[in-house]
Amino acid sequence: MTTARTATPSTARAINDRLALNLLLEQGPLTATELRDLTGLSRPTVADLLDRLQRTGLVAVVGERGEQRRGPNARLYALVASRAHIAAFDVREGGVSLVVADLAGRSLATAEVPVDPSVEAPGEGAADAGVAERIVRTLLETARGAGVEQLHTVAVGAPGLVDPATGRLHSTGKLPGWHAELLTALRELPGTDVILENEVNLAGRAEYRVGAARDRDTFVLMWLGHSVGAAVILDGRLRRGFSGGTGEICFLPVPGTVGLPSADSCEGGFHGLVGSAAICALARGHGLSADPAGDASAAEAAVRTALAAGAAGEAFLDELAERIALGAAALCVVLDPGCVVLGGEIGRAGGAELAGRVERRLAGFSPLRTEVRAGTAGGGAVLAGAVLTAGDAVRRDLFGEP
Repeated sequence: MTTARTATPSTARAINDRLALNLLLEQGPLTATELRDLTGLSRPTVADLLDRLQRTGLVAVVGERGEQRRGPNARLYALVASRAHIAAFDVREGGVSLVVADLAGRSLATAEVPVDPSVEAPGEGAADAGVAERIVRTLLETARGAGVEQLHTVAVGAPGLVDPATGRLHSTGKLPGWHAELLTALRELPGTDVILENEVNLAGRAEYRVGAARDRDTFVLMWLGHSVGAAVILDGRLRRGFSGGTGEICFLPVPGTVGLPSADSCEGGFHGLVGSAAICALARGHGLSADPAGDASAAEAAVRTALAAGAAGEAFLDELAERIALGAAALCVVLDPGCVVLGGEIGRAGGAELAGRVERRLAGFSPLRTEVRAGTAGGGAVLAGAVLTAGDAVRRDLFGEP
């Protein structure tokens, strides 16, 4: 026989505090009456928690609700968003984008730090360290310019495998040495926690929380940019795998490539069909203009050109959709996510038109019904996911969330 246990008074207070804080975060300033209606808590309980949260500096009175009579019931309570500050990074081979935000996730300042390709080769030693120092200096200057002297948490999105056990970044290609140096430098900031996450995983979180998959607990984000990757969210949880490699579909062996991938090169894998260089070559093969440089922006432009060309771009779009559907089919028959979101520069450029073509082709590869959607988190999906991740970490600390 088991004995039923009720929450202790301190546990109940913590639960009620978290509930109120999250409501203030999500819905903005609220009166005590509105908090009672939304939480179902009693008048004395709400009054007690508001008093307690004001003493901790997490909540403050910010005005009165005009339509109510003056007095305690009209007071508006809001989360003190300046109670803690966060930063987010999108780290690429050619530099970084960063944002400084408050506890509510509101952007206070942004910065871009380009990196000269001459110091992008791995293992350049002092040059890598110099790049990292410059980026951290830019972060601190950007924060101070927004009136922020202390960062509670920094979330970093970077390409490569993030080991779930150690939190270390492992390259799946020839990434610049300054990536590792940057992480080391950030982790030396006093009083600041650093979270490292694969950049596609962060984009997947953004699509889940604020983008195309807000109504789905299970889906896969296919990131189509310079290369290709995937974020897998099953039952509301991001899945990383044993070594952090879940979603490294650039290495997926598929028909149509010139060879097979290897442990240190994805050229013979799915990347060889839908990487940006392959898309540009495909466009030129269909008589469409495409920059021979073959980077992500060139591939994005090629897709937009095809969409604007009408009938002249149909064959290219059909073949591109078939290539994407090959990789999507492999994911779907293993995971059965029910929904695939196309993100990255190519997914953004193709929009609903490309997503529809991929869905129709995918239906011919598998008996599993799968909806294909265009991502809506936009070009800043990695940064958006990093802000959400850092904000979650701060709330776990300040709100006592599990």
